[in-house]
Amino acid sequence: MKLYNSLTKTKEDFVPIDKEHIRIYFCGPTVYNKLHVGNFRAALVGDLLSKVLKGIYPKVTYVSNITDIDDKIIAASVEANMSIDELTNKYFQQYIDDSSLLGISAPDIQPFATDFIPSMISFIEVLLDKDAAYEVNGNVLFDTTKFPQYGVLSDRKLEEQIKGSRIKVESYKKNSNDFILWKPSLDNEPGWESPWGIGRPGWHLECSVMSQETLSVPFDIHGGGNDLKFPHHDNEIAQTCGFHGTEDPTAFAKYWIHNGFLNLQNEKMSKSEGNVIYLEDLLTDFKGNEIRLALLSSHYRQPIPWSQTLLTQSASIRKKICSKLQNFDHIEPAFHRSSKVGECLLDDLNTPLALSVFQEKLASDDQNIDREIATYKYIFEGSNQDNSISAEEIKLIEQLIIQRNQARKNGNYEEADKIRDKLDKMKVSIKDIGGKTEWTK
Repeated sequence: MKLYNSLTKTKEDFVPIDKEHIRIYFCGPTVYNKLHVGNFRAALVGDLLSKVLKGIYPKVTYVSNITDIDDKIIAASVEANMSIDELTNKYFQQYIDDSSLLGISAPDIQPFATDFIPSMISFIEVLLDKDAAYEVNGNVLFDTTKFPQYGVLSDRKLEEQIKGSRIKVESYKKNSNDFILWKPSLDNEPGWESPWGIGRPGWHLECSVMSQETLSVPFDIHGGGNDLKFPHHDNEIAQTCGFHGTEDPTAFAKYWIHNGFLNLQNEKMSKSEGNVIYLEDLLTDFKGNEIRLALLSSHYRQPIPWSQTLLTQSASIRKKICSKLQNFDHIEPAFHRSSKVGECLLDDLNTPLALSVFQEKLASDDQNIDREIATYKYIFEGSNQDNSISAEEIKLIEQLIIQRNQARKNGNYEEADKIRDKLDKMKVSIKDIGGKTEWTK
């Protein structure tokens, strides 16, 4: 298998650290609002990579985190007049539901940041002991001058950043690029006891700790969107290497994978640009697997020129493919590395070429097409639901779960049981895990 490594800026043969157990980590969402369709590209790329790896290696552990404490979450909870737990549970559940409709499988491990606060505090203490961090009035910061390789992923040299900086630097920072590991919490903000007072972790710290705790380091592949290269991933590398007392960035992760953006009218789709499209806006006209196909129609490293035309074309292609697959329902999804589709995917996850090759194979009436069909189904037909749950039904289920959880919180267990019975009749299964409610239909 070949992968483009953002760390070395070259396409390389993938050589696992341990071929008996591949370990990968992708940065997951911050659950403070609905995710737009562009946000799902990173999740889809992580899903795509994990599926291909699971098709060729005996064991793969795929981790993708959930950030459930963050300044944006705090601000959103105040604006919505909801507790942070209610807010994060609501949008986490919506993320899971939307992911399912796009055929994105749940990661093998999905850690929540707030479950790892003690480990984060211990991590910071090690950095302080090694003089890689410093504390000022309850703020703990990483000292970027202690990691000469800082900016190795984004190619932003530290001395150039310092020289060219025009941004006002907080007075408590020694250097303009130093970043927060721990910050004090105000009286009305959530916080945890620490040696530096009541506070909360910095966002960059969360992923270093959660990946190290769930996978150990070094692990094989770290991934996320292009926008995370700097400063998030550069900061992860710096603090993890600082923790282990090394200047070698591969002591953290050996390969780095980054996906391009979705562009709408030549601009990156983002909430700050005000040009976002949500999944529920698309589900009235398109099925989940049609949207998945549109997202996979461009190479993961390239931007996607998102448009109604792209969606319509993807829906048309899928309908033609499905009409030819009617007599092949007996073929189960599976990855075949010797198939032509599989060969394309093993070359840096080349989904557009894989799709093109598969269409050619279908048109040629190749008698040896079973492996091609199995591999196509495994990658491109990710969802078995295909919108069997409408956006309206998802909203109803989520409302009932919120009502049930509120009833339980108030000690009204009879009402909670009635709501659960109603969900059972709707063929909705719920599980209470780690203070959050997950559901499937």
